[in-house]
Formats: sequence, structure tokens, C-alpha cells
Amino acid sequence: MAEKNLDAVGRFLARQGILVAFVLFMVGFSLWNPRFIDIDNVFGVIRSSAILGVMALGVTFVVIGGNLDLSVGSLMSFSAIVVLDLHENPAFGPFLAIPVMFAMTMAIGALIGFLVGYLRLNSLIVTLGMLSAIHGLTLTWSGGQNMDIANQDATWFGVFGRGTALGIPIPVLIFGLLAAVLAILLAKTPFGRKVYAVGGNGTAATFSGIPRARVVFFTYLISSFCVATAGLIQASRTMGAQNTVGQGMELEVLAAVILGGASLLGGSGTVFKTVIGVLILGFIQNGLLLAGLQFYVQFVVTWVIIILAVWLDIATKRGKLWSAIA
Repeated sequence: MAEKNLDAVGRFLARQGILVAFVLFMVGFSLWNPRFIDIDNVFGVIRSSAILGVMALGVTFVVIGGNLDLSVGSLMSFSAIVVLDLHENPAFGPFLAIPVMFAMTMAIGALIGFLVGYLRLNSLIVTLGMLSAIHGLTLTWSGGQNMDIANQDATWFGVFGRGTALGIPIPVLIFGLLAAVLAILLAKTPFGRKVYAVGGNGTAATFSGIPRARVVFFTYLISSFCVATAGLIQASRTMGAQNTVGQGMELEVLAAVILGGASLLGGSGTVFKTVIGVLILGFIQNGLLLAGLQFYVQFVVTWVIIILAVWLDIATKRGKLWSAIA
């Protein structure tokens, strides 16, 4: 009986262990610093996590479909630089800069989707290569210079990153609305079921008549749309951007998606749980700062979280937290 109970606890921790750890973390930091659960601090954390969250929503589709996307950080930098540069171009302005930036970003996403989906190239290799290629493209576009909006008071562009509606920050509203739409797309539509099928067993999905290549292609298209949205929020919030503004974010995005329960092997995960994963990372980083730790400690914690999440993912598949057989 004791062994059976121990196995039951192990299975529960394998599935929900990160949430248990998050609750303990929240309680611990709240006792350490009461400011942690202050409503202004909570809203601030959600607002600052919106950019990461929007990107994670798109990568959720890619991961559930059985692939990876390590190019999202560089692609976000490209999106922010392009929209700011076109904003300052008299021939474009904000009305044309935004749709043109979305079109260019999604064209790159379509290229990645074509290489992975139709040419069947390894997604890790393709997106890792695109990470460098897009960074080079960003530097070429900007001439190695950072981008800024000269007359910030004369444009409405800041509404996407700085505005509020009904007392709620616009980035939070964008994150919430996009999450709701994509959650419905993934859970309630034939396309969503095809994404799960392709990620779960691509060969079986193909023999079932599901167009695997097309499904994978559209997962990358969705991911690039989300990255473009994140780039818009980033550029609007700071009214400027460095060429490396998104550097390293691909690891944080992947950590949030895996924390939310999406399997690296594909075929499982939800948009809602990805949102939870994003909030876990956001509150952990905020708690570390309130505790007086330096910001670079976040990188070490993020690494630990990724390792923990992957371990829990594997444990879920085998039904045990550890195995005596290597």
C-alpha cells in the first residue's frame, strides 16, 4: 500500500510538480517581501511578461507539432528594428510600417515552415541556422545602428506598448486576446486536432490523410505572426530598439512552453498551460529581484527550470520520477 501511494505521489508530482513548486515559491516570497503580492506589482509582472508570452503562444503550436523554433529571439529583434525604421520613413509612417513589418516577418516564418515542413529538414538545425541568419539580416537592415523614434509625442505608435484600456495595460489585453483566439484554434478546430496528430505520430497522421507538411508550415506561420506582434509591442513600449533586443529570448520562450506541459516529443500541451508557464517565469524573476538578487541570477534559474521541466516531461511519459534503468 505504501509503495502504491508513493507511486501515486510520484505520478502527481511528475504532472503537477512545477505548479506545486510555484505555489510554494509564491508563498515563500510573499512572506519574505509583502510587496510581491501587491496588485501593482502583479500587474507589472504580467505586463512585462506579455512580450515573452505572445511569442510563447506561437511556439506552443510548433512544439506540439513535434518541432522546435530557436529563431524567435532574432526574429523579434528584426521585427522591432524594421517597424521602427519604417515608422521614421516618410513614405511609410506607422499606418504602413506595421502591416509591412508583419508581412516581412511572416515571410521569414513561411521560409522556415517550408524548409521544415515540405523539405523535411531538421527543425533544430534549420532554426538554429536562421537565428544567425536573421541576426545578420537585422544588422544589415539597420547598418549596425539602434533604432529610435525621433518625435515620440507626435505619434500614436506608443499605444501598443504603453497604452491602457479600462485600466488594463494594452500589452496584457493583446496577450490575453491572442491567447483566447489561439486556444480556440488549437482545442476546437480541425486544424488544432491535426497539429496534435502530426506531433504525436507524423507517419500515422500522413497515412490517415493529414497533410503533415502543410500543418507544420502553418505552425511556423502562426509562430512568426506572434513574433511580429511581440516585436510591435516591444518597439512601441520603448519607442526604440537595439539590434539584439530579442537575443536569448528563445530559451526563455522554450522554457515557458515546456513548463506549461508541452512535450518536447510533440503531441501534447495547451495554450492555457503555456500562459501559466509564462507567468511562472515572470513571477520567479520578479521574486528574485525583490529578494535583492542580481538580474543575471535569472539566467541560472532559467537553466535550472528548463532542466527540471524536461525531467518532469520525461517522468510523465514513463510514470515515474526516476528509473533504475539508464
